[in-house]
Amino acid sequence: MSDAPIRITTAGSTAQADLARRQRRYIISMSIRTVCFIGAAIAGMAGLTWLWPFLILAALVLPYVAVVGANTAVTRTDELPLMGNSRSDRQLGQ
Repeated sequence: MSDAPIRITTAGSTAQADLARRQRRYIISMSIRTVCFIGAAIAGMAGLTWLWPFLILAALVLPYVAVVGANTAVTRTDELPLMGNSRSDRQLGQ
């Protein structure tokens, strides 16, 4: 067991909070994809030949971005040293 103290600010989020965050990011990305498809159809019907290819390309790339973004984990690091009392012999109850 490590004697290094653990900071509460470096603790990860709960599994439910992490899942909710990932689902929210995925839904937002896929909503943007849907808007791109609808926008491409409208731009095509309106004769905007320069706009609809970009929207189709965005709609094709966004599923990859959504899956990668939904699968990224939030990691917290403890890069700053703890300040204050450095005595390691003090414990609770003593």
